[in-house]
Amino acid sequence: MIVLLVVSICAVTLPYWLPAAVIALRIRLFARINGTEGIVIPGDLDVSRFMEVYSHPAADGRSRGAALSDLFWYWLSPGAEIHQEHLEPGPLYDEVARCTRRMLTMPSHTADRLAVESVEAAYHGRAGLVRLRDELMPVWAEFYHRVVFRAPCPPEVRDMIVASAADVADALKCRTLRHMDRRLRLTGHLKASLGEVPHVLPMLLDARQRALYLQGTFFTTAVVQSAEASAHVLMELARHPEIQRRAATDEKLLEHVIDETLRMYPLFGIAHRVTSGEIALDDGTAIPAGSVVCFDYLEYQRAGCPDHDRFDPYRRSRPNHIPFGVAVNRPCPAWHLAPLTVRSVVREILTRHTLETTAAHTRAIPNRAPCLATPSNTRPHLRRTKLLWLRLRDRWEDVGRSLTQLVLGTYMVWHARHLRLCERHFAQHDSA
Repeated sequence: MIVLLVVSICAVTLPYWLPAAVIALRIRLFARINGTEGIVIPGDLDVSRFMEVYSHPAADGRSRGAALSDLFWYWLSPGAEIHQEHLEPGPLYDEVARCTRRMLTMPSHTADRLAVESVEAAYHGRAGLVRLRDELMPVWAEFYHRVVFRAPCPPEVRDMIVASAADVADALKCRTLRHMDRRLRLTGHLKASLGEVPHVLPMLLDARQRALYLQGTFFTTAVVQSAEASAHVLMELARHPEIQRRAATDEKLLEHVIDETLRMYPLFGIAHRVTSGEIALDDGTAIPAGSVVCFDYLEYQRAGCPDHDRFDPYRRSRPNHIPFGVAVNRPCPAWHLAPLTVRSVVREILTRHTLETTAAHTRAIPNRAPCLATPSNTRPHLRRTKLLWLRLRDRWEDVGRSLTQLVLGTYMVWHARHLRLCERHFAQHDSA
């Protein structure tokens, strides 16, 4: 009876301790398989060094020489070698970055109009228990199709974009293995559709590389990060019903809500750079050339705000708040467009639904932001029962998900180290 009692207690309390234990084990296994490398800021260096090092001209390498790059290239394939964020400094990066800026530059009213039209075209508006990330991905697939092609997105193409982008996002979170057929299907479609793109694409790329550039920059990174940013904002509003009601009609408050949400849940977890030269620090020490420096956004923003875990859109200042990176070192190319369009999409969703949630909210949102969506001006049926079920379901899903992430994540880290996509690419480049 004592054994049965202990087993019963362990089983009932699994959601409260097993996921955290598995995550800790996963981190140790990843470090063992992938190797530990890099100077972490804040961590190995004080938080005060974050901006000093990040802004240094020698902190300009992106992929070459970092074991982490093999893993990121594995997750982002195909085309990681020409993904804008992973290109090394040089003429190709400069041309690709200019092209991206041209395509994303538009008047505010145009961006707002495109966002509203994208919601109208692609938001299903389902009521009941929904996962916000899954509801929002078609909206952003529609939006960036209109940006790239200046035309509405056919439903079958939108499904293709969502399938590819979701596969990358889920593999990054170790929820599933890669499904390369879904990604390559989109690559083939984009290559066949290059003639329909009204923009001048990078001339240093061939046809397939241009398709991969569009896929990686716009239809993977932009779609995933925009969908997750919107889901974070709506998830936090679902946890604060009074603020949600006010933000639905108060644009200024909604802006503050977005800033506060991205402070608590930065889109970037850790960004790494490889130093091309020695970085001398003002205390007489130096970071050697060829070092991998890892910038921990969450810890940096947490260090700047003592009550980091308290959601307060009314706070007067947000020290260390860099939601779109550092301006002098590859900031997010959509830094001007993203806040405006996220605000437009969130505003449109709030006019259609009232959102509530009892699910956990973390930066990675591996649960894809589950919420109870109720059409505006209606009363939800069995509201308390559904919210209780949502809470229980989310906690128990976390148990299974953490075990899945442990197994699949360990395999993918090992497989990426075995393939060494980044290392072999540069070895072939040097040989050529």
